[in-house]
Amino acid sequence: MSHPHPELGPPPRLPEEGLRVIPLGGLGEIGRNMTVFEYGGRLLIVDCGVLFPEEEQPGVDLILPDFSVIRDRLDDIDAVVLTHGHEDHIGGVPYLLREKPDIPIVGSKLTLALIEAKLQEHRIRPYTLEVKEGQRERLGPFECEFVAVNHSIPDGLAVAIRTGAGLVVHTGDFKMDQLPLDGRLTDLRHFAKLGEEGIDLMLADSTNAEVPGFVPNERDISGVLRQVFAQAKKRIIVASFASHVHRVQQVVDAAHAYGRRVAFIGRSMVRNMGIARELGYLRVPAGLVVDVKALDDLPDEDVVLICTGSQGEPMAALSRMANRDHQIRIMPGDTVILASSLIPGNENAVYRVINGLTRWGANVVHKGNAKVHVSGHAAAGELLYFYNITQPRNLMPVHGEWRHLRANAALGAATGVPEQQIVIAEDGVAVDLIDGKARISGKVPAGYVYVDGLSVGDVTDASLKDRRILGDEGFISVFVVVDSTSGKIVSGPSIQSRGSGIDEADFGAVIPKIEAVLSKSAQDGVTESHQLQQLVRRTVGKWVSDTYRRRPMIMPVVVDV
Repeated sequence: MSHPHPELGPPPRLPEEGLRVIPLGGLGEIGRNMTVFEYGGRLLIVDCGVLFPEEEQPGVDLILPDFSVIRDRLDDIDAVVLTHGHEDHIGGVPYLLREKPDIPIVGSKLTLALIEAKLQEHRIRPYTLEVKEGQRERLGPFECEFVAVNHSIPDGLAVAIRTGAGLVVHTGDFKMDQLPLDGRLTDLRHFAKLGEEGIDLMLADSTNAEVPGFVPNERDISGVLRQVFAQAKKRIIVASFASHVHRVQQVVDAAHAYGRRVAFIGRSMVRNMGIARELGYLRVPAGLVVDVKALDDLPDEDVVLICTGSQGEPMAALSRMANRDHQIRIMPGDTVILASSLIPGNENAVYRVINGLTRWGANVVHKGNAKVHVSGHAAAGELLYFYNITQPRNLMPVHGEWRHLRANAALGAATGVPEQQIVIAEDGVAVDLIDGKARISGKVPAGYVYVDGLSVGDVTDASLKDRRILGDEGFISVFVVVDSTSGKIVSGPSIQSRGSGIDEADFGAVIPKIEAVLSKSAQDGVTESHQLQQLVRRTVGKWVSDTYRRRPMIMPVVVDV
């Protein structure tokens, strides 16, 4: 197995008949999926998603792929192909189209409807091409063929890409549910035909590669949900991804069976389910869905709320309910169902929400105590089956953390893919397919780009470090006025503190130390304000560390007059 080296340099010029694959997100992480394919001087992009921030990224709204490697080549992009409508695959599209609004967007009916609604909020009218399974489209030098795959959102597609370098298959996110709610199976016959043609490089979903066996059927959830509905005495609140149409359909069906009305909570949930209803992907009996304002007129035992926040997102509806910061107030006897799995990294946030809900008397049902969710990603047994059908010559695991990628690589090796033809890459690592062999050729920048409000890319890792220090340790400000000629103190030092846990009366002990160090610097002829600020920072920092074992942010201000 080949794998990246931290000292890789930029990839060399691509040979005329070579295909280059550069993942800009989704490898070594769950989210931010984006892969760039280059052939004949042209580019094809598959997916352009976002990653949601973790606790160590305070104030960040979204994390985007780094577009810098393609920013000078936007005119070379023939299309962006979207495999399905989840945020970690489409959420970055508006930010890419800000750079060049006329890049064609290719996807299935539901996927395009979801991205068009999102782009409308950004005031972008895209050029789109709707495709469906079995369809072939030539996009520049890339001939793309689309294959139906089953996932936790309808209308998922894998894409087979043909160029002079060979046949590449990108699975997108998929599993092999044999009894899908919408009857749309992963098309194994289609994949088998591609395997017979000869797949030169397979990019395969790795998320559940560590999980043995097969993922349970979505239909298994329905019975568990109905059991919860039968036992619930008051309101039922279901938290799900805003795009999980299948899960929402099961909740709607259970509500109808038990004579309850349904209200959608949260802008994204209302928007996405409205789109799904209009396109026929969500089937809702007449009169079942009501506006949230109508809930006051209904008894609690007749109410079902479907909202966002299953991952503990701080601004989502469920988190705000847990914090008593939402118009919907959690009351004793309410039943809350978290109908999703835990995305790695979100565990603490989710359990914080569960504890908050439980505190107010809710009965919380989640994957840990009931079978209220099944994954949308193929487990190890399914991947083995898949590789035996397709028999790829080269394998590149994608969509997963390092442990998932390596587990997927081991599955490929077990089915006969030669180990030297299995490429474990990471974001930014270029993989070239030349003469039927996939090899790592170099590395390009692929860091995090942070979205903070209207700011894109302005927040850096250094500023996040400052935010973490402020959040954990607080800050101390020191204000001193000195004579610009002599360097002697004219006024101060004046010290203020917020969040440091140090009583301001205690700062009297450090003031003589500041005065002494500034007096010595004046004797040494040091009068430049920046140098004096550093002296003050070090003096106060050492005192705080020695006295309190703390490391707050220290902000000295030295004004010379």
